[in-house]
Amino acid sequence: MTTPDAIALDEAEASNKFSFMAAVSKTPKKQIQFADDMQEFSKFPTKTGRRSLSRSISQSSTDSYSSVASYTDSSDDEMSPRDKQQTTSKGSSDFCVKNVKQAEFGRREIEIAEQEMTALISLRKRAQGEKPLAGAKIVGCTHITAQTGVLIETLCALGAQCRWSACNIYSTQNEVAAALAESGVAVFAWKGESEDDFWWCIDRSVNGDSWQPNMILDDGGDLTHWVYKKYPNVYKKIRGIVEESVTGVHRLYQLSKAGKLCVPAMNVNDSVTKQKFDNLYCCRESILDGLKRSTDVMFGGKQVVVCGYGEVGKGCCAALKALGAIVHVTEIDPICALQACMEGFRVVKLNEVIRQVDVVITCTGNKNVVMREHLDRMKNGCIVCNMGHSNTEIDVTSLRTPELTWERIRSQVDHVIWPDGKRIVLLAEGRLLNLSCSTIPTFVLSITATTEALALIELYNAPEGRYKQDVYLLPKKMDEYVASLHLPSFDAHLTELTDDQAKYLGLNKNGPFKPNYYRY
Repeated sequence: MTTPDAIALDEAEASNKFSFMAAVSKTPKKQIQFADDMQEFSKFPTKTGRRSLSRSISQSSTDSYSSVASYTDSSDDEMSPRDKQQTTSKGSSDFCVKNVKQAEFGRREIEIAEQEMTALISLRKRAQGEKPLAGAKIVGCTHITAQTGVLIETLCALGAQCRWSACNIYSTQNEVAAALAESGVAVFAWKGESEDDFWWCIDRSVNGDSWQPNMILDDGGDLTHWVYKKYPNVYKKIRGIVEESVTGVHRLYQLSKAGKLCVPAMNVNDSVTKQKFDNLYCCRESILDGLKRSTDVMFGGKQVVVCGYGEVGKGCCAALKALGAIVHVTEIDPICALQACMEGFRVVKLNEVIRQVDVVITCTGNKNVVMREHLDRMKNGCIVCNMGHSNTEIDVTSLRTPELTWERIRSQVDHVIWPDGKRIVLLAEGRLLNLSCSTIPTFVLSITATTEALALIELYNAPEGRYKQDVYLLPKKMDEYVASLHLPSFDAHLTELTDDQAKYLGLNKNGPFKPNYYRY
């Protein structure tokens, strides 16, 4: 994909809309300026062969995580929420959740999350007077947790109308969904949806009485796919799409390459603040949380193989090494493999260690990483789990055969037993481990949510012509702004360049401080 011409902006218009965002000026090179310095948008290179637009539901809505923080499990009440008649205290029935009476519990969860999401709350306070999202009708499909609740309520405070569904059938915190419904958000989600429920909820979020979305916030691409396929007229009128996942971003690039992406889209996943903090630092903590809660295993001396040494793999390996585990790494990329070697990890092929390892963790973003032949050769008691976005990395389907016995040990923990008595411990049925079997740090989600909110504001307020029908990366200045909002939480104090130093480095004193090609 070739780099697009950047679009010139009008400074006065942008500053009038919201002062904390981009100040803009026209330049011959058609660049975009954020807070005093010009920063050209760049586009992520097209990657093919990763996902198809017509991914099945098993690769999509069931590919992520479920929350263990919910007060009630989906099995507690056999009646489907679709069959219930529920209303909020204000008489609204435009929602579908497990039990709207749980709203008080959900409100407490959201309030707790707000304490760790100070940057997002700061953004809400700075911008709510200007209402930069006034008139925006945002339809979202993400994991509905307390942290997402803070994001949704921030978008509403900034002037948006929101309708929401869950991007995964197991990820919803029922009490949070109830709290959002009680607050007036049209939310359609509950933990333990069927596949039919999943698509029904997405459809209901898109279809509101006298309501048509003009913005999309997606995680995984299912909402975008649904609108594109089922509502082409609505799709063509969308002003912008914000996508936060690897899988969803790949699907957007496939649409773009095929010439079918008729709206501008923002790739949040590859922003520095999302990739480094959500993928690396979050997984460094949450991998242990998920494994410990679900298996109670001690890692000192255990042999572990981590498939993939990207940002997620790096976080997992660092955490496991710190607890005394013997960590092996599989990689296809020689650069990542060399990084693993330099960190003291042995780079191997999976077949070389599959008989001896105690834990197998996948985090490649690929499919068919751990196949039935590997599962057959694993030692008794081997723990198998996935930290990648999709549930396609482990061939779980091959385990659903008559000769193998499944035993549910606890929530999201299954023993798969072979005829000779050998058993493996499969976590979350091969779906994303950290929120299937635990939770992830709220602070990290604040970083991602703040980035998403700014991306929505930028796309919604962009003058016609600023963005073409393509996929864009966030500008470096916006990444830096998100990071700066989170520094006060650590009482961190940035050093300021002197005029002479800035001139020597060829930088603006206010940033951006790194070029687009810089790799953190």
